[in-house]
This record gives sequence, C-alpha cells and structure tokens, in this order.
Amino acid sequence: MKRLERSITINVAVEKVFNYITDAMNQIDWMPSMVAIKDVSGSGLGKGHRWTYKMAGILLEGESTFTEYIPNKRTVLESKGGVKSTFTFDFETHNDGTMLKLVIEYNIPIPVLGKIGELILLKRNEREADLAMTNIKEILEG
Repeated sequence: MKRLERSITINVAVEKVFNYITDAMNQIDWMPSMVAIKDVSGSGLGKGHRWTYKMAGILLEGESTFTEYIPNKRTVLESKGGVKSTFTFDFETHNDGTMLKLVIEYNIPIPVLGKIGELILLKRNEREADLAMTNIKEILEG
C-alpha cells in the first residue's frame, strides 16, 4: 500500500474546513482527477457516496464511506472498488485558522504498469495531493 502525507494551514475556522471536506460533492472542486460524485447518502459516520476517478487516463469507479467521523477533529474515508484507499483528515485549530493534515493510503489497481509505470504514477499522485491541498486552501480562503 502506498502512503502520502500532506499538511497545510488554511486561514479560516476549523468548522468551515471540516464542513467543506465532509461534503462529498466538493471533491469535484479540489481533487484534480475526480470526474464524478453521485449517490451521496447518510450523514456523519457511515455517510457514503459513489465516485468516478481518472488515474493514468483510466476511469475507475468505486464507493467511499466515512468509517470515522469526529466533528472538527478527524475523519476517515475508506474507498473500495476501482481504487482501494483511505483518506484520513485531521483538523486542528491553529491561530485564527486551521491546520489540515491529510494521509492517503492506497493501492495502485493496475498491475500491468510495471515498476517504471508505477514510479511515474506515484510521482503524479504526489503532485495531485499537493494540488488538492492547495485547491482546498484557495477555495476556502477565496
């Protein structure tokens, strides 16, 4: 399983960051390769949705569910289907804003890539994680 860790300070209240992140429909805006979100259901722990994501030019579909949901503190979103992954967001009040920490653990679902292809994809995913965090900051501060 691959692992990415990122953090960023966002100059808005933790409640606003938490509400933005936990609204699945917002993933289209901040996650660079997210193509579609649908069938959002539930609230809080157990809230879920279906998604379509583009990885290395291949459309993958799956579903995600919140397996941990502590308002304004922490969420864990587990995905299965096209990409098995876990997104853990930690929210911490920092001065007048929020320190947002993200840990992504995922499996690359395409075994035919080979080692060179896997290394290229890993680098691309790192760039996308950086862009996702920057997008969240710019959207919420804008």
